[in-house]
Amino acid sequence: MKHELNIWVVGGDLRQARLACLLAEDGHTVHTYALGQPQEPGLTAEATLQGVERADCVILPLTVSSGNGLLNAPLAVSDTPLAAILDRLTPGQFLFGGRVDEETAALARERRLTIRDYFAREELAVANAVPTAEGAVQLAMEHLPITIHLSKVLVVGFGRVGRLTAQRFQALGARVSVAARKYEQLAWAQAMGFGGEHLARLTGWLCGYDLIVNTVPARVLGREELEDVKPDCLILDLASKPGGVDLGAAGELGLTVIWALSLPGKVAPVTAGAAIRDTIYNMLREIGM
Repeated sequence: MKHELNIWVVGGDLRQARLACLLAEDGHTVHTYALGQPQEPGLTAEATLQGVERADCVILPLTVSSGNGLLNAPLAVSDTPLAAILDRLTPGQFLFGGRVDEETAALARERRLTIRDYFAREELAVANAVPTAEGAVQLAMEHLPITIHLSKVLVVGFGRVGRLTAQRFQALGARVSVAARKYEQLAWAQAMGFGGEHLARLTGWLCGYDLIVNTVPARVLGREELEDVKPDCLILDLASKPGGVDLGAAGELGLTVIWALSLPGKVAPVTAGAAIRDTIYNMLREIGM
């Protein structure tokens, strides 16, 4: 990889702010836009996009869009249309983004740009699962009136996040069960000492849990399932949009649900920013930068 790059970090939350700092510490020339006013040395906070066309690498946030064609930029003082950013770029530039939606990809294709999705990388997905699992433990400790030790916990889904989440609650002494769709996932769960049940058979056996943690980004806890949940059970939904819990039904039933989106950026932005940096470096090396 080229020793020093001209990099623009455009939009995002505290993860991207930390990412910009780390890139500058590595000796790159780093410009930020729509990322607040960083005070760290080595960073140039830009008020406009002038000069972005000369960047070797442009890094958009995770996720790229906040909806309606707007850049995801919670630290910025105003909204920025994604089209306005992409209009300033050239096809030869290396453009990265996290969790690129189809609308954004279409805007890029219209301009002959290629957005490489760093969130699609396995190394980043695994790295992000760690702060997500730890964030779930933190939320449980803050909102449950009982200890994690000896509590009954159900983890719905047994992918990267589900597996690490189940392990961490088990390490704190919880009695952990797993609900999963694939039989091989259930076999792994049982081999690791967790109870298990198929995802299709949730109805009728959720009444005994103190905590339910969903990791599946699809509706798996609808009204029928939620009617079995005891009133003082805490439900954490760690899944990305559209989530896995019927929030309307949960509200009508008086259940407490926390939809904990983007936990890595909230509970461990330094770690999350470093994971994005490492992934970007891997991708640049693979394309010969």
